[in-house]
Amino acid sequence: MSQELGAWLRQEREIRGWDRIEMAKRLIAAGRARGDNHMPGVNGMTHNIYRWERGGYGVSPRHMLNYCAAFGIPPAQFPRDTSQPLTMVSPGVLAEPDSSFLSGQAVGRMAQEPGIGGITVAAGEVLAAAHEGSERAEQAEQRGIGDATVEQFRADVTRLSREYMTCEPLPVFREMRRVRGRMYAALDRRIWPQDSAEIYFLLGCVNGLMADVAYDLGCPGAAQELYRAGWAYAIAIGQQALLAKLRLGMASHSYWNGQFKRAAELAASGLEHLSGGPTGVQLHLMYGRAAARMGDTAGARRAVNLADHAGARDYSDDLTGIGGEYDLSRATRHYLVASVFTEITGASADATAQLERAIELYAAGPGPDETHGYAMEAIAQVSLAEARLRDAELDGAVDALAPVLGLVPGKRIDFIRQRLDTVALQLAQHPDHGSARVRDIAERIAEYGPGNADLLSVG
Repeated sequence: MSQELGAWLRQEREIRGWDRIEMAKRLIAAGRARGDNHMPGVNGMTHNIYRWERGGYGVSPRHMLNYCAAFGIPPAQFPRDTSQPLTMVSPGVLAEPDSSFLSGQAVGRMAQEPGIGGITVAAGEVLAAAHEGSERAEQAEQRGIGDATVEQFRADVTRLSREYMTCEPLPVFREMRRVRGRMYAALDRRIWPQDSAEIYFLLGCVNGLMADVAYDLGCPGAAQELYRAGWAYAIAIGQQALLAKLRLGMASHSYWNGQFKRAAELAASGLEHLSGGPTGVQLHLMYGRAAARMGDTAGARRAVNLADHAGARDYSDDLTGIGGEYDLSRATRHYLVASVFTEITGASADATAQLERAIELYAAGPGPDETHGYAMEAIAQVSLAEARLRDAELDGAVDALAPVLGLVPGKRIDFIRQRLDTVALQLAQHPDHGSARVRDIAERIAEYGPGNADLLSVG
């Protein structure tokens, strides 16, 4: 069936003020009046009407006669040759051949000749607008992806957030990039606004994770670019928890680049987006650590207290639903508190106590809904070794370093190597630096290096 006939069918129906359900009922009644006892039900007939009016095939002579009866016209007036312009088929009804709604040209002609066929200019314009709205609504109903695809994206990001903490970084980075590519492709399809917002959120998360891996593999420039990409998606949807988390990542890496003032500013900026929950705890402690390095002992201790308060409340958001890197284990929280105390003069005992508690919790394994990150555990062990070397406890330092030095090459990320370099300097200044045991540890640190120094392409 041609588009012209579909337009005619719809126009005839709408001129009479019938919706598709009413049209279906009238066609069924007309068929039964002719003795047809095999007419479809209302739902089936409504579906047929929708298909016919869109220019689909299938109006048989049987249903053509039912249309004629419903419209009150003789069969001869039912359009057959759709290549010819449609004509007046019933009093007061004008059929147009060129469009599924009254075109601007048709409306203009009606404006010049008001009252043609009983249709006023206003009625024609209203009808045209109604058809335009219907066509746009049909487009809006189209959805290029389904719920299963969106749910799979979230499941992938949830999985990758946990794998980042437990697996070798380079293979995880490649998988993150694959998943991100699927999300990019989904955005190119016709999707609903809620789908777009969800994918933007997940893209912000996965770009943030990829930034963390880039730093682990010694590619800070790529990491900064990925953080900015994640920020763009988060800002577009106003996702406050994600904005705060991305600020945390930027602050952390500014701190390790020696930019303590910048780290404090970024942490404070993150707290403007979110001050509670796991991310809020980490932002407070990052601010405290940077403040301590700048000599603000009071500000550092205040930050520890604020972090304790932020973590005491029950809390959940979209990020904690992702979990893994986007949550915070008890063990890591103790390590982060220790990292602040380490920078405060006279607080070494507090730092050591917090580190020992962190190591105990790591050794006990993750609690319910927790994920322990091997990198953070290794950094806690290196920090404990540093603290014990400052207290001249060589044996304790060696014991703390053993698990770190035993990591498989693929997990020897750049950040761990940097921290081990600091331990090597302490060993060189140790009173027993000439002993065989110290030389052995120093040699093992010298041979230590990241297993994957590949440069990352993040395009």
